[in-house]
Amino acid sequence: MSEVDSQFLAFSEYLLHEKKYSVLTVKAYLGDLEGFSMFIGDEYDSSTIQDVNYSQIRHWIVFLVEQKISNRSINRKISSLNSYFKFLIKTETIKTNPLSKHKALKTTKKIQIPFSRNEMEEVIEILEMETDFEGLRNRLIVELFYATGIRRIELIQIKLKDLDLANKTLKVIGKRNKERFVPLIDSVVMTAKHYLQLRSELETIDDPEFLFLTKKGLKIYETLVYRIINEYFSLASSKVKKSPHILRHSFATHLLNQGADLNAVKELLGHSSLAATQVYTHNSIAELKKVYANAHPRSKKP
Repeated sequence: MSEVDSQFLAFSEYLLHEKKYSVLTVKAYLGDLEGFSMFIGDEYDSSTIQDVNYSQIRHWIVFLVEQKISNRSINRKISSLNSYFKFLIKTETIKTNPLSKHKALKTTKKIQIPFSRNEMEEVIEILEMETDFEGLRNRLIVELFYATGIRRIELIQIKLKDLDLANKTLKVIGKRNKERFVPLIDSVVMTAKHYLQLRSELETIDDPEFLFLTKKGLKIYETLVYRIINEYFSLASSKVKKSPHILRHSFATHLLNQGADLNAVKELLGHSSLAATQVYTHNSIAELKKVYANAHPRSKKP
């Protein structure tokens, strides 16, 4: 194993076991590092990242811009590189971080448009007509996303032991293995009971510990979850983006629109800071403006 490979392996172990990052996140980090390593190999005849200087990194940034890579993606790649340099400092491999004074590229702020309450009701009405195993599974997936605001990977990783129907709670394993408990509404509990009955009747189950399975008894996977959400919401919504994250966004926005406390929504979403939750407030502010305009004595005067 080369020195570069051994350092990458040590870095991935650090991210997995100390930082508690997911396997997919670590894979993305390593992909960014390998991309930069290939670049400096081609341009500077070197593959040793620890010896690079900031001008070489700037050269890579210019190269990425010329390749029409978005500023958001470039910032993510630089963030991966920065994390690696911090790791090298931690392990006393290098003394200074060449990215210490780097400023991220400007990006346009994306506003995610949540599904409306009518769109949600329409999809749930469609799903209520499903009675077979896959239909009930898909219905429970949609209802759980909307009722709890969990992330796609969190939903996939739910185990049977995490579901407590008697107490109407669900244990969720979030980022960095942080546990949280979210309440379940009665309609979700009922759907879960019906789904579990059909799940128990599957001919074979190879991943028995996981809640959500394919009809072959295997743990569901990310692309399947995305496809389920996209297919059902295409029947009720004309929005361009129809994904599990938009359901998470809808959950937070609808709660805030109904007057839910921001800190409570933060805990339900599993955010570590309020700043992460506040990105969901733009729609609730719009709702407040509407209420204000209708209620304030002077708002209707010219």
